[in-house]
Amino acid sequence: MATSHTETSTVRIRVAPAALWIVYGVVAVVSSVLVLRRPAWERLSDLHIYYGAIRHLHAGGPLYEFVAENGGPFTYPPFAALVLSPIGLLPEGTLQLGWLVLTCAAVAAIAVAVGSAVAPDRHRRPLVVAATAVALLLSAPAQSNLRFGQVSVFVVLLALVDGMRLTPARYRGILVGVAAAIKLTPLLFVLYFLLARRFRDAGRALAAFLLCGLAGAAVLPAESVTFWTGTFLNTSRVGNLASLGNQSLHGMLLRIGVDGATFPLLWLSLVLVIGGIALLRARQLECAGQPAHAAVLVGCATVAVSPVSWTHHQIWPVLAAMLLVGAYGVARRVAGAALLVVMVLSLGALLGAVSTTQGLQFLFENSRSLAVVTLCLVGFGGVTVATVAAGRRTDTVRGWLRVATAAVAGVAFFAVQPLPAGADPTFKAYAMSDVHNPRYFFVCRSAAGCAAFGAGAPVTFGVTAEKTKVRVNGVVDPAVVARLEYQSAPGGAARTIPLLEVYPGQLLFSFRSANLSHGRLTAYRADGTPVAAYTEELTAG
Repeated sequence: MATSHTETSTVRIRVAPAALWIVYGVVAVVSSVLVLRRPAWERLSDLHIYYGAIRHLHAGGPLYEFVAENGGPFTYPPFAALVLSPIGLLPEGTLQLGWLVLTCAAVAAIAVAVGSAVAPDRHRRPLVVAATAVALLLSAPAQSNLRFGQVSVFVVLLALVDGMRLTPARYRGILVGVAAAIKLTPLLFVLYFLLARRFRDAGRALAAFLLCGLAGAAVLPAESVTFWTGTFLNTSRVGNLASLGNQSLHGMLLRIGVDGATFPLLWLSLVLVIGGIALLRARQLECAGQPAHAAVLVGCATVAVSPVSWTHHQIWPVLAAMLLVGAYGVARRVAGAALLVVMVLSLGALLGAVSTTQGLQFLFENSRSLAVVTLCLVGFGGVTVATVAAGRRTDTVRGWLRVATAAVAGVAFFAVQPLPAGADPTFKAYAMSDVHNPRYFFVCRSAAGCAAFGAGAPVTFGVTAEKTKVRVNGVVDPAVVARLEYQSAPGGAARTIPLLEVYPGQLLFSFRSANLSHGRLTAYRADGTPVAAYTEELTAG
């Protein structure tokens, strides 16, 4: 008996999701095995901090004075310690395995919620949900949650469920409050609820947040005083905020090298503008019957405006990419695909070798923060809402032209930018404690060798290139040179390079930089007059 085309299509629709879920399972298992095979000192390192802090607390030690072997402190509110308290009763190996399973389950749950919004059609929904799960698990933020054993994925799940109105109406907002009591960034959803006239949700969220805080204060009074009177404002406890891992607006401004006196006002102004526009657009989406788009946009705003947004915080932009791919119009779908590529791959590492200018290098290294800021300002706006609501499709040719024009203009803009010295987060000047490392000090390894290498010039140096950075090591004539400075790019603040007396009467120096194409190394006499300058790939100038 012949099988109809409709029956064949139905079978394919049923089989394809099952196949994708099998792929999801394989990716989850392989990713988890790779995590567990890492050296003990870097295996689920954040979970190790939670575990050590909880056991330290159980032993009667102050929670916020704990520092793990890897140097990491406990940075969350006291209520988070209450929630995590049971993990201290488990063997760490059992905890690690269970945490990986729960993380994969949370990723799948997020995919079910967002995939359902991408594909309202119930026939296509299973396929889209499964594809969303696989793409989300492969993304850098999900992999980072697995690698570090982070709580971020669970915080995102709680806020997303409430934001999308998936919880029963009488309890809606409570999960946001609980999530904010564990990690403060979901508090932005309270402002969103107020703007969207979801006043009861806002009230329940605030009440839940305060009750959780009071519970933390009742059980851990000393820790609560310590945290709420200053620890939560000390964002530097979580690491170097100028490093590339911090893809928030705050981190990007630090890497640009904004003057310290103007930094707070500039950052606060941009936070108000970007966060405000994102919240207004989210309200527009909520009113248009797009609660998933609205919740994800608010989540993206938390990534943009928070002082700290490590890779594991950035699940929200991946969800935004899914929603864009599922939207109408070539421009939005291409933008979604581009955003997904940015969130899955590390463009700074992949394209560093072809970045011919510091502007392009800055674009690649800050692609995630730039994408999130752009999404807050442009994505899911009124045009998207009207297009989806009316069911209209953008003309394909005109859509491609807009995409191509915007892409070329964006790349061209960054290609001509000689960004300030602060845009080089790779820069580091080495100290006396580093002199025994041959990767840092390679031009000479003895007093006689350094004397011969540096003879006849005020500054003599060698350059060695690595995959993502360039190292400069050299010798200066102490009778001539009193100070050495390096600028990563024109207009950037000069960085003093330490002159180290490694051997009696001989001064050495060493530093690294991401890109030397605009670098300038200048040597000065004791009276401040320049002796020599080296530019254009650090050749004599």
